[in-house]
Amino acid sequence: MLIEILEAGILSTVLTLILYLIIRKIGREGKFKNLYASVRGGTPRAVGLAPFLVLIIFLNPDYSYIVAAMGIMALLDDLIGRKKLKIIPVELGQLFRGLGILLVVILGYPLLGPSSILVALMIQPLNIADMQPGSACSTILSMSGLVILLYLISGNFNTSLYFIPLLILAVCAGYAPLDYKGNIMMGEVGNHSFAVALGIIFFLFGGFWGLISLFLGTVFLIAFIRRKNLQIFLETKLRIENPTFGDYFMDVLTGGGLGDLFRKIILKKREIPVKNGILIRLGFRRLLYNPFL
Repeated sequence: MLIEILEAGILSTVLTLILYLIIRKIGREGKFKNLYASVRGGTPRAVGLAPFLVLIIFLNPDYSYIVAAMGIMALLDDLIGRKKLKIIPVELGQLFRGLGILLVVILGYPLLGPSSILVALMIQPLNIADMQPGSACSTILSMSGLVILLYLISGNFNTSLYFIPLLILAVCAGYAPLDYKGNIMMGEVGNHSFAVALGIIFFLFGGFWGLISLFLGTVFLIAFIRRKNLQIFLETKLRIENPTFGDYFMDVLTGGGLGDLFRKIILKKREIPVKNGILIRLGFRRLLYNPFL
């Protein structure tokens, strides 16, 4: 098992470097513009294709095809980007992401039951984390490490249970150095694949309730890591004054295109003011914020 983990980490490192060089080159040449984000002077996106490939190579087939389904749809999202569709009010990339979520639920249901829904929804917080250098990596390393620690504390030394969290940790560690430097971004293919893999190990450790607890713990960790950036975003973009940690938590949990789509459907043109102090602390100003007014 340890040899496989070591091989996966090395392969992740090598593939990450190769993809970084390839995407940087084609990005500077103006090709595949969606793979070259205009942040930090130009940053190769979708380098998370490297850890995605390594995960599906080394994961047990029972789980690899679930990660593969989400990763392929997410890669299409990365490649196509924000192109609009006339027939339905969503971007084409969002449509593929939504199809990926449905595939995770459908393909995961025989093994995970209703928990497959929560596993699919893990993509939201990890997607938010990837917007800041190193945040997604810190989250993945911390949460996979936590699962390993929880197994040790529980006294369960069945080595097969440790394989997937160790694999996720090694693959992320191989990818992470350039991400921490801000030289690359995972893109949807990377953060979505890691999200599903994390959801699976959360379920394998604690079943439905363990998955819920670790899911919320993941959201909390990302909100804490990104709190300074989130404060600026909420104050300047959403005009939420003096945001609380609850607002950060709700932004990570419900922000982004998918959350805003649900807000558009549910809230329509309504604005729901939040005045209660407790609800403000819990983040209901962000939860009920309508971006379409």
